[in-house]
Amino acid sequence: MQQLEHFLNGEWQQGGEDGQVLYHSVTGKPIYQAAGSAIDLEAALTYGRNVGGTVLRKMTFHERGSMLKKLALYLHSIKDKYYPVSYQTGATKADSWYDIEGGIGNVFSNASLRRQFPDQTFYLEGEMVPSSKNGQFIGHHIMVPREGIAIHINAYNFPIWGMLEKIAVNLLAGVPAIVKPATSTAYLTEAMVRDIIRSGILPEGALQLIAGSGRGLLDHAGYQDVVTFTGSASTGLMLKSNPNILRNSVPFNMEADSLNCSVLGEDAVPGTPEFELFIREVRKEMTIKCGQRCTAIRRILVPEALVAEVEKALSQALAATTIGDPQMEGVRMGALVSKDQVAEVRERIKTLTSGGQLVYGDPEEVEIIGASAQQGAFMSPVLLRIHEPFVQTAVHEVEAFGPVSSLIPYTGVEEAIALARMGKGSLVASMTTYDDRIAREFVLGTAAHHGRILILNRDCAKESTGHGSPLPTLVHGGPGRAGGGEEMGGKRGVLHYLQRCAIQGSPTSLTNITGTYQRGGRVIHEEVHPFRRYFEELQIGTQWITAKHTVTETDIVNFANVSGDHFYAHVDETALAGTLFNRRVAHGYYLLSKAAGLFVEPRKGPVLLNYGLDECRFTKPVYPGMTIGVKLTVKEKITQEKREEGDIAKGIVKWDVEIYDEQDEIVALATVLTMVQLRNQD
Repeated sequence: MQQLEHFLNGEWQQGGEDGQVLYHSVTGKPIYQAAGSAIDLEAALTYGRNVGGTVLRKMTFHERGSMLKKLALYLHSIKDKYYPVSYQTGATKADSWYDIEGGIGNVFSNASLRRQFPDQTFYLEGEMVPSSKNGQFIGHHIMVPREGIAIHINAYNFPIWGMLEKIAVNLLAGVPAIVKPATSTAYLTEAMVRDIIRSGILPEGALQLIAGSGRGLLDHAGYQDVVTFTGSASTGLMLKSNPNILRNSVPFNMEADSLNCSVLGEDAVPGTPEFELFIREVRKEMTIKCGQRCTAIRRILVPEALVAEVEKALSQALAATTIGDPQMEGVRMGALVSKDQVAEVRERIKTLTSGGQLVYGDPEEVEIIGASAQQGAFMSPVLLRIHEPFVQTAVHEVEAFGPVSSLIPYTGVEEAIALARMGKGSLVASMTTYDDRIAREFVLGTAAHHGRILILNRDCAKESTGHGSPLPTLVHGGPGRAGGGEEMGGKRGVLHYLQRCAIQGSPTSLTNITGTYQRGGRVIHEEVHPFRRYFEELQIGTQWITAKHTVTETDIVNFANVSGDHFYAHVDETALAGTLFNRRVAHGYYLLSKAAGLFVEPRKGPVLLNYGLDECRFTKPVYPGMTIGVKLTVKEKITQEKREEGDIAKGIVKWDVEIYDEQDEIVALATVLTMVQLRNQD
């Protein structure tokens, strides 16, 4: 029997002798002993903050993102070695794919988020806030990595995905992590952490592992730390109520198992594509991972007139699900994680059947392939039918965390909304319908109660990721029973690990502090045109003031003919009565085009191409006879990584463009992007 080890303070260690024995979910044989609790958790947290955190905070978002990409590529190259270990948890190959390759894909996805952040160690959020009459006192929000550690307490059902989807986010933010997986499947997490540490891709102290008891871990958390928990609502509440967590106002993100629902639309009658989609989706969510998913469908809401049809079709689909050793050919559903979990699910079914009827499956008996039902943690899918869902409320309060779901009748979409809300908050709801009026009513009536809502129909079915698959770019979490937290969510997830701070001062001071030009700040004037300078040579705040141009009616007419923009305000002075204009007005895009003509250096140089616009505003009409000029200022610089070895080394320069008139009033503002070559091509 193999002894698992913690990875703490930069070394592997076994802990004490009180480790829990872990059993093979298929054979029932003891296979591992978890690491004991004789460890110095306070020292481990301090080590992570001081060693891993110090290095990560000095890295830019782009460097951290490139590190994650390298890690994802490495793990993908060795992914096959984790499948045999995963089978011991009772997972089939398909179940393991969600955990292993889904987790690695999550790291890839979060690595790509680096492009949404500056090539800085911090993030400048939103726009500058003017705070004075003359513009020399402004405010802005800066977001910096917390100087603590991310404490991840994960559930047993996804020992790899659960770790990777969390650490990818905190590492991109510049915060180290200590991971405490559920003990029953910690051996799979430990196997991957060993490879991650061995790779040397992450800085020392960036990742630590507790492969067993973590009792007392939260007693040492500080206000700069962040705790994320995935698991049961009762355990989450206990941890969230830790006196030390409350005393230090430690951010606590909770993602708890919930009574998710799936609704069959009234239009989705037998014979429609939607009816077939609904049956397939419910069967899949009941049997993937043996229903041990926080997003699994627990409540199946069906129009009352269709309950019998759904019960029949779903029972037939479940009967075709072969159960047994997940490594056997043809097995569609494996085992639950442990016999203890089977016993718990059976107890929950007893509570649910007190208010409902068992219509498919037997909690005590199951036919399996290639293994022993007595030795392994096997269970049949179980389908219940609730007759009076507004009276028999256990279905809205009790969750059997296994292959168990309940059919619930409803009459009218308003009743479906009311029943969905009775779950008191969930991670996900779904509705299968081809009637978008019904879908709209359901979404607007239940969105406040769910973290995510899927509308499934024939149009999106081939590309839909399904009811139970959260995506790293979207929020994963939910209100109420689901814990009130949000995991992932693209950039939103990264910001969770950053501290927002309002900074105030002069535009010049904030320019120098943030590395981004603040309009009104001190500028640098040089004789050499900025388009003649390489990326490294450009300084934030360098400004080029162009020659001026007087706009004529001919300019406006010619631009209308070239662009095809014959909007009345530009070409028909007789149509201006009752408008904002008293004369023919120049096109806004003519002003922008003319500005480019004024500030562009035409000769070949380091500027490779125009990369586009971030923003553009036309603030004052320009009439024939008015004179315009342009102030072009280096606003921000972002280094680009090479995609291939032979690529040109380059970066993106953001330019602040101010177009002003003869009264020195702004008529247009824009942020223009150019791709600029680096002088150093190494």
